[in-house]
Amino acid sequence: MAETHLNLIAGSWSAGDSTIENRNPSDLADLIGNYAQANTDQLTATLQRAKQAQVEWAAYGLERKQAVLMAIGNELMDRSVELGTLLSREEGKPLAEGKGEVYRAGQFFTYYAAECLRQLGENADSVRDNIEIDVRREPVGVVAVISPWNFPTATASWKIAPALCYGNAVIWKPANVTPASAVALTEIIDRQDIPAGLFSLVMGAGSTIGQQLIESPLVNAISFTGSVPTGKQIATAAIANFTKVQLEMGSKNALVVMDDADLDLAVSVAAGGAFGGSGQKCTASSRLMVHENIHDAFTEKLVAAAQAMKVGHALEDGTQIGPVVSAQQLEENLAYVELGKSEGAELLCGGEQLEMPHQGHYMSPGVFANSTNSMRINREEMFAPLTSIIKVASYDEALAGVNDTNFGLTSGIVTKSLARATHFRRNARTGVVTVNLPTAGTDYHVPFGGRGDSSYGPREQGRSAAEFYTIVKTAYISAGQP
Repeated sequence: MAETHLNLIAGSWSAGDSTIENRNPSDLADLIGNYAQANTDQLTATLQRAKQAQVEWAAYGLERKQAVLMAIGNELMDRSVELGTLLSREEGKPLAEGKGEVYRAGQFFTYYAAECLRQLGENADSVRDNIEIDVRREPVGVVAVISPWNFPTATASWKIAPALCYGNAVIWKPANVTPASAVALTEIIDRQDIPAGLFSLVMGAGSTIGQQLIESPLVNAISFTGSVPTGKQIATAAIANFTKVQLEMGSKNALVVMDDADLDLAVSVAAGGAFGGSGQKCTASSRLMVHENIHDAFTEKLVAAAQAMKVGHALEDGTQIGPVVSAQQLEENLAYVELGKSEGAELLCGGEQLEMPHQGHYMSPGVFANSTNSMRINREEMFAPLTSIIKVASYDEALAGVNDTNFGLTSGIVTKSLARATHFRRNARTGVVTVNLPTAGTDYHVPFGGRGDSSYGPREQGRSAAEFYTIVKTAYISAGQP
């Protein structure tokens, strides 16, 4: 019998009304465990306790908070091999990426441990005599964190760590597809010196637990990463209570390859950005704007690179592309392959379901050519190991194509021209820009977020996180007459 894992409800590990199975997408015969689904009464109890615990936590001294976050971060880094293996086993990314993700999650916590001691206010003289002004930030209150399955530990950590750093309580609803990583992180947090109920794990369906969470007047802020439709639903529900929202949603990232680019570098950047993590990244390079002068040579090399990538079990040595996360995701990916063909794009390689020694959700990386920016495969986020090449005649045409989208998360350019790189950095309408680097891959100490349908609300990560997780208070103090 597989072990049943519980939710952390109001400070206690508790069973739910039902459980879900968690199976390895690399090997469907591998049952990782059964995971409890919280019910609405448990969420109500969690919300009520969180409000009390937040007041207790906010009163902790700075060094006491710092020690908590540092301990969480250090344990994640120390156990990155163990927990990264678990992450890759349940989510399907190659083992090196799984271990790297857990280590990076630890860095988020240690970064915000240091930020605990850097919460400095401002002061000013009033325009009125003998009055001083003190400006500082205070916790927003109870924060709901709704995180995705594609980076189950890292994305959750870059939300949870600043929330705790700035004195808030956290109620975490992770994606049901990757519950094992959620339980592992929760166990680490629960062992720390924090008030009971300050941090809660409520796994459950979005239609019940998620909906109750976003509609609750006891929630002061919601940080969400996921799809555009769900993000809009959250924003609509949150406005009824004037709940603060931070939404990271879809993308359709473009990489420009100019005719002066180092061809081998361009192919490496494009392949890594498009196919890393089986394309299941919000920063993936799914549109490749390639100058006509090098289009054919680039295309030939990219197809060769895609065909050479090893698709395999996430935990096997040498695997570069693991399975996609679920049968539903695989079905959606294959539907996009057929859509691209029907729109007139030419599938040069891949895009096929693969039969492997272990039954799993395997798919070969695919490259479309002869595509246009108006095609649905170049308008909609696919979340698949698929990329489309769009031939362009000039830099201006490429830049126009980059900006011709409802999204605006990341974009990149491969060029040897400093002038073009500088112009691109300043004129690409995305929240993140890369030069001679993949569009996927960001640091933990600087702001992250996009424009358009990609993001709504304050930026995540770095010191910018304070804007979302705190509220500014301005105090006027009369000094009186000397």
